[in-house]
Amino acid sequence: MSEEVKIGIIGYGVVGSGLYQILEKNGEEIRQRVGFGVRVAKIADVDWERQRPVMPPVEMRVGDAYDLISDPEIPILVETIGGTGIALKLVRAALEAGKSIVTSNKALIAMHGEELLDIAEAKGVDLMFEGAVGGTIPIIRALKESLEANHLDTILGIVNGTTNYILTRMADEELEFSDVLADAQKLGYAEADPTDDIEGYDARNKLAILSAIGFGLRARVEDVFTEGITRITQADLKYAAQMGYVVKLLAIGRRQGSRVELHVHPTLVPKNHPLAAVRGSFNAIFVHGDGCDDVMLYGRGAGDMPTGSAVAGDVIEAARNVVGGCKGRVLCTCLAAAEPAPMDEVDTRTYLRIRVTDQPGVMGKIATALGDEGVSLASVIQLDTDGQVAEIVLVTHLCAEGRLNRALERVKALDVVEEIASRIRAMDEG
Repeated sequence: MSEEVKIGIIGYGVVGSGLYQILEKNGEEIRQRVGFGVRVAKIADVDWERQRPVMPPVEMRVGDAYDLISDPEIPILVETIGGTGIALKLVRAALEAGKSIVTSNKALIAMHGEELLDIAEAKGVDLMFEGAVGGTIPIIRALKESLEANHLDTILGIVNGTTNYILTRMADEELEFSDVLADAQKLGYAEADPTDDIEGYDARNKLAILSAIGFGLRARVEDVFTEGITRITQADLKYAAQMGYVVKLLAIGRRQGSRVELHVHPTLVPKNHPLAAVRGSFNAIFVHGDGCDDVMLYGRGAGDMPTGSAVAGDVIEAARNVVGGCKGRVLCTCLAAAEPAPMDEVDTRTYLRIRVTDQPGVMGKIATALGDEGVSLASVIQLDTDGQVAEIVLVTHLCAEGRLNRALERVKALDVVEEIASRIRAMDEG
């Protein structure tokens, strides 16, 4: 009970602050649970003039991260800088120096995880990243340990709290995207530059990580079809609700042998599906395997304390390995590189909102254009006409994206079609 493991934190922002608070507040309880103490010895940051809600003691603060990397008394470093610039350089150096690394940096792991895991294995140290996906949800550990014996074929879910918060408020309060985004930035739910969240890149990185661990098939982020939420309008949310759906940004991965479908995009989710009830900044991840059947994990997807909680769990696990002399025990092994399915070959159902001239026979022309390419319709409604221009909302049956693309070229060429105003994929209810 007297043993203590020292750690260092590189970067004292939202996640670093959350981790520090959790380890300080619950330090004695952690000691009692695991049999040793975990103490933050040093924190490196380039700007200690900027005030944070909780400031560490002056004697802990350093300006150079290499002070932590070269300190022989600190076996575990936590990287909370983010991005793939200086963070990558520091993590490489720390691993090479024989330090175990804990990070919540999803871009770092998605783009450079293979290289960094190879270094960790060669040096006999740990590289852990539970906080990189799903905030407080223990999805990485579940895939690597609890569900490891399963052959998983589906991983899908809401993995970005910012976009889920925006879509929830848009639907609940009948607000437009730009208004909710501005409010989310004021409240700290969205970054000053929200591009990674609203364009789907954050969810893309997380899906690449989940695919590598859950399927054992390593995918490049460039292979993940990605579409954000910036084109979602109040009209689409209203029409979706009338048809029994809510709109969510989903990350979807499906495996068929060595081939995987990986796509991130807004999706119509039936209101009776568990994911439809995931609101605000919460995340939920749905997994299907041959033994476990359906499993869904749900929790806070972002923020200092939720992500700090996930990082703290990794810190304790890495500290256990240090105390037990078994560093490098929990590494990831991919079976092979993934063979990504082109999006044109992926089968989806699709919601279409089409502006047309309001005259007889319009629907017949559209149905014929779609049918000529083998696209059939599951539902059709006509809404909001001013006597000259009407909006028609359609949902297709399951069909390949490439076939639908060809059909929509035919539809756009019709003289009665003003524009295809919106296109949103819909969850396959089967």
